[in-house]
Amino acid sequence: MKSGEFFSEWTKEKRYKRYEEYSKKEIQALEKQVYDSEFRQVFHIQPKSGLLNDPNGFCYFDGAYHLFYQWFPMGPVHGLKYWYHLSSKDLVEWQEVDIALRPDTEYDSHGVFSGSGLVVGDELFLMYTGNVRTEQWERIPYQLIAKMDTNGKIQKCIPPVIEGSLEGYTDHFRDPKLWEQSGKYYAVIGVQRQNETGACLLFQSEDVLNWSSVGEIQTSLQNFGYMWECPDYFELEGYGVLLFSPQGLEPLEDQYQNIYQTGYIVGQPLEVATGEFDHDVFQELDAGFDFYATQTTVASDGRRILFAWMGLPEIAYPSDKDNWAHCLTIPRELQLVNGRLYQQPIKELRKLRKENIQINPNVSETQQLSELTGITYELETELSSTAEQFGLLLRGKGKKGTKIYVDQVKQKLILDRTDSGFPFAENYGTIRQVPYKKSTIKLHIFVDTSSIEIFVNDGEVTFTARIFTEDFQNEISVISENGTTQAIINKWTI
Repeated sequence: MKSGEFFSEWTKEKRYKRYEEYSKKEIQALEKQVYDSEFRQVFHIQPKSGLLNDPNGFCYFDGAYHLFYQWFPMGPVHGLKYWYHLSSKDLVEWQEVDIALRPDTEYDSHGVFSGSGLVVGDELFLMYTGNVRTEQWERIPYQLIAKMDTNGKIQKCIPPVIEGSLEGYTDHFRDPKLWEQSGKYYAVIGVQRQNETGACLLFQSEDVLNWSSVGEIQTSLQNFGYMWECPDYFELEGYGVLLFSPQGLEPLEDQYQNIYQTGYIVGQPLEVATGEFDHDVFQELDAGFDFYATQTTVASDGRRILFAWMGLPEIAYPSDKDNWAHCLTIPRELQLVNGRLYQQPIKELRKLRKENIQINPNVSETQQLSELTGITYELETELSSTAEQFGLLLRGKGKKGTKIYVDQVKQKLILDRTDSGFPFAENYGTIRQVPYKKSTIKLHIFVDTSSIEIFVNDGEVTFTARIFTEDFQNEISVISENGTTQAIINKWTI
């Protein structure tokens, strides 16, 4: 199979050809091409072929974590979607299980779209959107339930629990997220109103199989984008949090720079009987380039854990040439601090640490650190500086690389991937920034073959980005322009 062969010829017929209709030889050739890709990750969840997008069904069930993702197996495009299943004892080492849900009924014939999981008794209930297209290519959404037992057997419950969209809403009606509260079950679904504005609908059930509509979650965001995807409601520290991915926001100063956003609103707990939600302003959850379609669950010890799709719809990525696209973020713990969600890498990720180097450089100009090199690693640093600009250059070679730095003149914290390597998505810019007024900073960074995740000041801000570099880009430098920078750096190979 030639590089990009599938991607260059993706007709509707190919996008909706079933995975089961390809020969074993074709599938093996595709998987080998993907395996040999220079951009394959080391410690992130990624597809063995084709395209991965939304994390789904994330739950702790029967002594293990279960995670599913939307998967188009045969190339780096969106087409006939399946759910692929992974399991883990520790959220770090994941075992591939198999395809969990296939588009094999009249209610999901054109794709198993996103959904969630909830443990009820000794079963894991999965609620998802089935995508159906008519001969005229009109969309009909169905909300379906499947149940997984402790042996891993999954059975779909037919007919759907919600058929079509409700009056007043378009066929953009998807992504149910389940939770239990006070003995009842609830689901929030992302929708588009007939006036082409986004919202969330709330449903309730006594048994997870029979659902009734409560109505919209009543927010103050009545004209906030044209569609809300992947909603997720939960409570932290006594407050309600609604996490979702609005589409159609216009850029506003440093905010909303990506094609689509992911963020949240925080308020008093949701009134589940009426849908009333008294909340604060919308806040973006990540300040970087590639972060979308989040899903959370409660860990076995009570922590709220999040995964996100480290990618975006409608963006071409350099890995497309090798017939695969995207990965998930590392798992992150969420905490609510003064009305703001902080993200921290989960503590279990320390299991990945190998060789350790600690240095404390003091530099008066930008300097490459000869003691530190690497392609995949974890790095913690504290920087204090009198310089106009100070920070780090990562996955570098000379002046080429990815920069995370403070500009004390502009009072901004900046992630710059202008010279990271192979360019992509440049029409959405190559710099992301947030206001920042301190002369000190604490950074916790995870670098994989083709990604970087940066946690600032114990998770107050995060930057998530894909970067596609040359193999020889392995340098780490301290940036210090017109001043002195002191650094404490701790690095572990992964």
